Amino acid sequence: MNGVSSLFERAVRNLITRRDTREFRGERFASKWLLRLSSPWLWSLVVSGLFVLSVHAATVGPFDTTASQRQMERWASAKFERVLPVDTSASEPGLIVLANHDPVQWNSRAGQPMRLGEQTFTNGLYCHAPSRILVNLPAKAARFEATVGVDRNSDTSGNRGSVVFQLISDSGEKIYESPRMTEASPPETLNANLSGGTTFTLQITDAEDGNACDQADWANAVITLEDGKTMRLSELPCLATASPKPLDTTLPFSFIYDGKSSNETLDNWTRTFEKKELDAARTAWTQTFTDPATGLEVRCVAVTYADFPVAEWTLYFRNAGDRDTPIIEKIRSLDTGFARTAMNDFVLHHQTGSPCRADDFEPFADVMKPGTTKHIATNGGRPTNDAFPYFNVENGTGGVLTVVSWAGQWDADFTAADTEMRVSFGQERTHFVLHPNEEVRSPMSVVLFYDGDFVTGQNIWRRWMLAHNVPRDAQGNLPINHLAACSSHQYGEMIHADTASQTMFIQGYLDRGLPLDYWWMDAGWYPNRGESWPDVGTWEVDRTRFPNGLAEISDYAHQRGVRTIVWFEPERTMRGRWIVDTHPEWVLAVNEANPTCLLNLGHPEALQWASDHFNALIDSEKIDLYRQDFNMDPLDYWRNADTEDRQGITEMKYVAGYYAYWDALRAKHPGMLIDTCASGGRRLDLETLRRSVPLLRSDFIMDPVGNQGHTYGLSFWLPYHGTGSSRTNAYDLWSVMHSFFTACFDMRPESDFTGDKAAATKALIDRWKSITPNFAGDYYPLMPYSLENSQWIAWQFNRPEAGTGMIQAFRRAESVYESVHVKLRGLEPEAKYQLLAVEPAVVNSTGSNSSPAVMTGRELMEHGISLSIDSQPGVFVLKYEKIN
Repeated sequence: MNGVSSLFERAVRNLITRRDTREFRGERFASKWLLRLSSPWLWSLVVSGLFVLSVHAATVGPFDTTASQRQMERWASAKFERVLPVDTSASEPGLIVLANHDPVQWNSRAGQPMRLGEQTFTNGLYCHAPSRILVNLPAKAARFEATVGVDRNSDTSGNRGSVVFQLISDSGEKIYESPRMTEASPPETLNANLSGGTTFTLQITDAEDGNACDQADWANAVITLEDGKTMRLSELPCLATASPKPLDTTLPFSFIYDGKSSNETLDNWTRTFEKKELDAARTAWTQTFTDPATGLEVRCVAVTYADFPVAEWTLYFRNAGDRDTPIIEKIRSLDTGFARTAMNDFVLHHQTGSPCRADDFEPFADVMKPGTTKHIATNGGRPTNDAFPYFNVENGTGGVLTVVSWAGQWDADFTAADTEMRVSFGQERTHFVLHPNEEVRSPMSVVLFYDGDFVTGQNIWRRWMLAHNVPRDAQGNLPINHLAACSSHQYGEMIHADTASQTMFIQGYLDRGLPLDYWWMDAGWYPNRGESWPDVGTWEVDRTRFPNGLAEISDYAHQRGVRTIVWFEPERTMRGRWIVDTHPEWVLAVNEANPTCLLNLGHPEALQWASDHFNALIDSEKIDLYRQDFNMDPLDYWRNADTEDRQGITEMKYVAGYYAYWDALRAKHPGMLIDTCASGGRRLDLETLRRSVPLLRSDFIMDPVGNQGHTYGLSFWLPYHGTGSSRTNAYDLWSVMHSFFTACFDMRPESDFTGDKAAATKALIDRWKSITPNFAGDYYPLMPYSLENSQWIAWQFNRPEAGTGMIQAFRRAESVYESVHVKLRGLEPEAKYQLLAVEPAVVNSTGSNSSPAVMTGRELMEHGISLSIDSQPGVFVLKYEKIN
């Protein structure tokens, strides 16, 4: 247990009160960043400038996505149907911002209370003249009351800013007008008779002297209806709002054709449009542009979701003419701008990919001031090699997640301006002609709109991933709570393994009470020249070591309730092996001296052979889960095959063939899971993750600090991932455990994995299995990301529908802090939660789970909880459950 002695009773004693001993408080470490994570986002009610609220309420778990759902629908209608939606909001109760210099802010200014004179206010509207807000009421109204004036802040100090407030009835009558007011003017109290009206307009003028610093507040604004009911102005939803950049019908992609921009040419081509409901949750929008001169067809196939504020689209280029097309180049599958919705600068959230380091998946938050640019690209042709193709553009009151899905070489550019962030990404190099009847596709682009802080956006994404993307098994279940094991560390992957060693290991795990879900057979089960497992390309079982094939091992496992995983790497092949020797036309090479070749999945015959051959191996060897590795960078192979007028074509056809290959495996074996591995997590693009699960998220394995960072960063985007370890102490194991865990313990007779050591490890794994469903919950980082060995790290997974969740906290080896204080998120304020220790397991009567502590959601979120660990390093895992 690494000497962890922080018993549950100590955590309970320190739930709310600060400790006198050394305590590390997260706010002290990085206050601004952490406060954004641990406090409610104060502008979460401010609505983006591009949308009208939906008539129907929309929620994604605890997140109200009504506004962002309508934003997506309006955006999709404009971009894919090329129609600006009719605004139907006028009949709904709520606010319509007709004009405002900057976006209206609810209940605060820049996250701080509004201030008029010496008074502060936490409800009302902050505006900037010239401002006009139409108020639609649910019933006839009697009175409107408010305190008004110029907001006192650093911008307006020194008597800067001058405004006039006006209240105008639905008939156009001016019910109220204030005198000219400045920052030095005392606040005005407004009490106006609405005479049974159901609408009125709030207006702030610039007092006819320009609008510099004309920042003004409708504070403590209350409406009294004729029936006596009252409502705060700030409680009314925003139905629509003026935007710095109005919604338009400009296409969200671009390319150059015959030297001309698609923005200039497509409107002159023939266009067709079709909208079709795919199922209850998805609608397809297909628009096709045809060049009458050359026959080039450009088809944009978009899909929107009824249950999530998500739109995705892919471009297809087809030559329907009888001769080669002119050059098609610089295809940007996404090329559009997203508006800023508050005074804040844009923040671009992005992450490292998986270059096999401790900092794999490290998150970054770049402040993008106007004029700032950022270029990000992967390396070597594997999509999550050095960079991660998932981005969150936080725009002040919400934001948009933008994702490029491409199992190849992509690049992205971000450019911040005064009113918008322009995002452009796609395949890195495209410059080609298309032959007659030839068709290629672009990367898939995805956008998700959200309101609130960036973590809210990430959790809506996680829920969309679980609902519509993560593959399910044959029974329709998500692959959660699975334990696998392998003998790779004992037998040089599988080079020195045989049938007896594999069955011995399976039985060894079962004899020690470790209930395996999968037995994993790794690289090297085929003939190996020079005992080298990368010597691939003749995909047959080595019958010397496995005389009855791998099927004998599978049968042994199946009889004991264990399924099998088998490793493949079909894309890489070595010279002197069957594929290269028999079908050299199927492979791509860099040069004759390089012994490694690439099976060209863009070659129709090679694709068909791979589909047939590996499907047959899955059947003959009785494999339950197909694992595909990819330990080479394919980019030079692709580009070496392209001529000057066909740059990007080989890559495009290869990526399409790769997806088709996996589709063929899944078609033949419905419900079979595929494990994606490319030297660890270097192929985690979205379309790959729709077909597979990452059971080894990085080749940087076992190291506890690095793997804590991997869980921290990757959990923003992926609700399911796994890794493994051969270590048995609690700190190291909890540092790597996630949804899927692969045990690498030694079951050979000479091993010491017996007795108390095996029993303690089994107990720990049982505790892990008891909390694994929580990994599919909403994710909240509770402390800043850090790989420093002198720090702590902690996060929360929350399942509000189940009323449960957990905290994981790690004190690293050099941390002098004995406890941390964290505030939870996503709980019901008035609900009661009981707190249960998971690690270390508490068995004594003083701090046992038989009498767990109970706290309200409000206490846990507002006051927080202190977690104590005496040992260096140490781990603390706490589960909470709502009490009915």
